[in-house]
Amino acid sequence: MKKAFIKLHISIVLAGFTGLFGKLITLNEGLLAWYRILLAGILMLGILGITRRLTSVSLKDFLRISVSGFLIGLHWLFFYGSIKYANISVGVVCFSLTSFFTALFSPILNKHRIIVAELLLSILTLAGIALIFSFDSQYRIGIGLGVISSVLGSLYTITNERLAKLYASEVIITYSMLGGALGLAAFMPLYLYFFPVGSIIPSWADFGYLLVLSLFCTVLLYLLQTQALRKISAFTINLSLNLEPVYTIILAIIIYHENKELTPVFYLGLGLIVLSVILQMVRVFLKNKEQKAVEV
Repeated sequence: MKKAFIKLHISIVLAGFTGLFGKLITLNEGLLAWYRILLAGILMLGILGITRRLTSVSLKDFLRISVSGFLIGLHWLFFYGSIKYANISVGVVCFSLTSFFTALFSPILNKHRIIVAELLLSILTLAGIALIFSFDSQYRIGIGLGVISSVLGSLYTITNERLAKLYASEVIITYSMLGGALGLAAFMPLYLYFFPVGSIIPSWADFGYLLVLSLFCTVLLYLLQTQALRKISAFTINLSLNLEPVYTIILAIIIYHENKELTPVFYLGLGLIVLSVILQMVRVFLKNKEQKAVEV
């Protein structure tokens, strides 16, 4: 359990940089999401090919895993859209709603009863976000896109939780990225029709940023999270990821000076989000301790 939480926390630190790349890369949100998922799939194929760990799967399994990839691709599209229409801080804090939607969707999709403690912790997160977005109405479009992003993020993690029990983590990451890239590629012509761009080819600087984003903040991040899902529930993963805004906002303040746009109410709301994560971690450790005591 401790190793799983360490891997989860490392992935959260890496996730803290993803919002910065959304601001740094000049591509629009659709192309950014597509290039990220495509490069991540190619990198995984190369790594597994060199290490001779590439495992083939049936078409049925590939399609099943691809659903997860398409969900994460759409999640990134709306996540980066939230950042570009608002700012980094707004985009990453909206992502904290993922745990709330997981607490609602997981009982329905996995056919188990609603866990009251999880719902209450999610409401605490929701209260934090409500406080944060009471400070300014100019970010409404960005907030709306961020909420959609969190819905898709919760569905991805619930789907991935099931896959983690059936396939090796590298198999899931490789085929979900490749399947997601194909799904977004089919969707991209329609997207670019409504949101046209001058060029779909990234600049050399953007390509370099995309490589770093794909290797460290995608491949390594999701490998760690998929491994953690074998020991930790999807809800705990998503609630813990609410710490991502803390890291990202600190970086955004240092690099982009976004603190000039934020108020004390924003930080109060952020404090509620952090509190919900700490309470859930304590709850999980106590529950695990009780289970071990019963087994003994």
